[in-house]
Amino acid sequence: MTAELITLGISHKTASVQLRERLAFTHSAVTQFLHEVGAHPEVHEVVVISTCNRTELTLVVGDPVAAESAVLGMLAQRAQVRPTELAERIYSPRNCDAARQLFRVSAGLESMIVGEAEIQGQVKRAYEVALASGTTGPLTNRLFTAALQTGKRVRSETSIGLGRASMSSVAVELAHAIMGDRPEPRVVIIGAGETSELTARAFAEHGVCTIFVANRHADRARSLAKRFGGEVVALDGLPAQLERADAVIASTASPHPIVGQEELELVMRARHGRPLLLVDLAVPRDIDPACADLEGVTLFDMDDLQARVAHTISVREAEALRAESIVEEEIKRFAAWLGTLAVQPTIRALREYGDAIVEQVLAENAPRWEQASARDVARAEAIARTVMNRLLHEPTLRLRTMAEGRSHGRLQIMRELFGLEGAPEGDEQIADAMDSGAGAGNVRPLPRRASS
Repeated sequence: MTAELITLGISHKTASVQLRERLAFTHSAVTQFLHEVGAHPEVHEVVVISTCNRTELTLVVGDPVAAESAVLGMLAQRAQVRPTELAERIYSPRNCDAARQLFRVSAGLESMIVGEAEIQGQVKRAYEVALASGTTGPLTNRLFTAALQTGKRVRSETSIGLGRASMSSVAVELAHAIMGDRPEPRVVIIGAGETSELTARAFAEHGVCTIFVANRHADRARSLAKRFGGEVVALDGLPAQLERADAVIASTASPHPIVGQEELELVMRARHGRPLLLVDLAVPRDIDPACADLEGVTLFDMDDLQARVAHTISVREAEALRAESIVEEEIKRFAAWLGTLAVQPTIRALREYGDAIVEQVLAENAPRWEQASARDVARAEAIARTVMNRLLHEPTLRLRTMAEGRSHGRLQIMRELFGLEGAPEGDEQIADAMDSGAGAGNVRPLPRRASS
């Protein structure tokens, strides 16, 4: 089976928050979409990464053109946009370029804030969901293991993750800059997920207690409140909390806005002119963008925060260069592994060819050994196999060495020399991503020799 690795994705670098939120997946939606995409005959493996800043599908496909067209149509239908409109924002690297994209994502090099810590866990969870859904396979299993290892190396061998650089910490610093030295500021966090936890931790480091507003994950919200101080309020108590809050940080997985303009307008009247800061860290957005039009309301969404973290990115540029080197080292290692997949069918075919010669020679000479003992026959067979193994030892080593570079042309010569042409690859193999693949397989029938 000839296969290719491709990535289809959008991110904060290619698409606005309006489009990104249309393609954002909840946990249950990811599982459903994995099965939908995996059901296409040209898609063999698929993993979906969906975060606030990106949606990326990593695919192992047969026909890349047919698969990409079909999956693009599925994404466009989900986003309720024309496929041509979505295609303008989609990036679609293939093979080692696709692997490099995933490695960079896992390392934090593609994040809105370079080096953010959250993405490593998000990549891991995306892989675990696909693994549990049965849509991974040999290539994606190896790919994501390598990507996570790359991210781990980058964080342990560089300082790219030092400092306050996550979206949640930037939101907290923004809140403090606007609230100033207000005594006992009241901060409301809508949601109880990972981003909410990071936000609460950052506020706690500043000595600020938070109020968690959550219905779906109330138990987790109570746990967070216990760890970081504060209290928990049900979602129906949100209006009252908004009346008293100085800042609101929203980060849920809700597919619809939680804070609407009309409701907030009533809240602002009750506040009697007191300003309110809203920071929306969710995609899809938790706060209706129209809320920014209300007097006294200051609203920041993910795209707004991006402009405020440019200085953080510049500080980390030196470490990012070191991280780039690590990514390239790991890509070379992954490419070498892909190369071994390309040469394995030829190695297997070569060994089968040698075994076939031994079997044929033994069969041709069987009548001459009628008077020989079983021990003598076993010795003759052992000698024949030893000669074959030693003869093929060096070619086998050379074939494995070919995996380290561009091997397609040399593999072709090897197959021609030994007459291994015309054989299909095994189903577990994938084409060499570095130079479009190499196939081999069954041994061509040997010419019948006359007995001497």
